[in-house]
Amino acid sequence: QVQLVESGGGLVQAGGSLRLSCAASGSIFSINAIGWYRQAPGERRELVAGITNSGRAIYGDSVRGRFTISRDNAKNTVYLQMNSLKPEDTAVYYCAADRHSLVVVFTTQIDYWGQGTQVTVSS
Repeated sequence: QVQLVESGGGLVQAGGSLRLSCAASGSIFSINAIGWYRQAPGERRELVAGITNSGRAIYGDSVRGRFTISRDNAKNTVYLQMNSLKPEDTAVYYCAADRHSLVVVFTTQIDYWGQGTQVTVSS
């Protein structure tokens, strides 16, 4: 089993920045991909960013160029630096990890989820 604990959410004005952290513990050797999904009220959960063990990063179209994912292997922690935030970025952000890939057809295919952290961007 893998445990994921997010931190760093909060309220920020449009144009501002936040950094989310996700600390992983447990059987992390089994994980190939880790990253972030988000879900706004009434919307589907969508992929924000992910990074593999090889360092390959992917981003959702709506955040590319504004968000950056990184990892600190020594701390077993993944970060999401969010810049130029917009009100439409408001959502619960979930850390996610999978033995294969975060790019899935159904989010139920993802192996592990954190509890989520709220990000609210005011206009």
